[in-house]
Amino acid sequence: MSSDTIITVDNLGKRYSLRHQSNKRYTALRDVIAEKARGLFRRDGSNGDAQSEEEFWALRAVSFEVKRGEVVGIIGRNGAGKSTLLKILSRITEPTEGKARIKGRVASLLEVGTGFHPELTGRENIFLNGAILGMSRVEIKAKFDEIVAFAEVEKFLDTPVKRYSSGMYVRLAFAVAAHLDPEILIVDEVLAVGDAEFQKKCLGKMKDVSTSGRTILYVSHNMSSVVNLCSHGLVLKGGQLIVDTTAEGAVNAYLQHTMEDASEDPHVLFAGKTPASDNCAITRIEMLDKNDRPKPSLRPNDFVKLRIWFHNVSRTPQGSILIQLTSLQGTIILQLESNPQHVSPLALEPGIRFADCSIESLPLLEGQYFLSAGLAIYGVRMLSWLSDVATLVVSEPLPEGETHMSRHRAGVIIVDSRWECQEATAQPDFVSSVR
Repeated sequence: MSSDTIITVDNLGKRYSLRHQSNKRYTALRDVIAEKARGLFRRDGSNGDAQSEEEFWALRAVSFEVKRGEVVGIIGRNGAGKSTLLKILSRITEPTEGKARIKGRVASLLEVGTGFHPELTGRENIFLNGAILGMSRVEIKAKFDEIVAFAEVEKFLDTPVKRYSSGMYVRLAFAVAAHLDPEILIVDEVLAVGDAEFQKKCLGKMKDVSTSGRTILYVSHNMSSVVNLCSHGLVLKGGQLIVDTTAEGAVNAYLQHTMEDASEDPHVLFAGKTPASDNCAITRIEMLDKNDRPKPSLRPNDFVKLRIWFHNVSRTPQGSILIQLTSLQGTIILQLESNPQHVSPLALEPGIRFADCSIESLPLLEGQYFLSAGLAIYGVRMLSWLSDVATLVVSEPLPEGETHMSRHRAGVIIVDSRWECQEATAQPDFVSSVR
């Protein structure tokens, strides 16, 4: 390890054993007792349950180096091995093979509330979490006011954190990890729990941390934040490192692999799981043509209908759906919103529903754009927000002689759109999440 190399990962691997029980529809108590009794007379002493064991490599043969002061974005689909890698680097779990050498004090923010005691107050947990990170009481006291101000939990400082919302948990946990001067800061996708304003605040703080010479490992599905924040990028796929390059190069490679994987159903931009019964969330986004047929590709000035499927648990008055397109550099290109002036009003009723946003001429030039979408109570608060959840690709250049029509306001394209909302008996089948 050279003097300016702070993390060295050499041929790292993590293996898990998965056990599969025999597929039985139903077992009565008398069957269990009878099977156990028969097991007493078997030579191997087994109880007769058919089990199979399978090896699963969450990581395999991963090697890379991180220089001091680098901000490294780690990207990949769910299950690619990102969180496993961070847990090994944070010394939470041991690797099966290979080595990870780290020079310096590490602060990690991997899961909501990690290192917090639910019965202790926010004030007590700041000192507890700081001590876990290796800080002295004097160091924690010096940063205490700054941590509380950043987390915006002054009113609840002496309340047990078990009564905090998940957003408050994240705010306080991030504030402690970012303000107590670790040499290496490891951040997983937990920032997605916070609201948009807090995420922006966290990214600003991480930028400040990186310019102070400290090292950051950052896992996110938000591609624009990876491009803006990181100088170096790693792409994981199936537990293996497939790309190690600049942040922008890593994002482009990831998007290319994502499009190749989704080539069987290219009109489906996003497919997620139905949320728990107490949640409201977007579950699917599709591209359709004027006749509601799948639209697999886009050209400049094309007609497109974006169908947004969502699951809701209660009627939301003055409901609103938001769609946002950003460039690879994070610049907002286009915003669409269904507000009561367009629809009277948009019906966010309980159950499975979909809303269609029809755009006569989509004024986008050739290139790739990140799509974000959300549900909100119009003018009040956001209910659910999916940041950079899909990639929209305009695949052909503007035809010769054709003009690029758009109206701009503060750099954002304004387009005319029509919205309709309908009830559905069921959501279309899909195999897995695009994310």
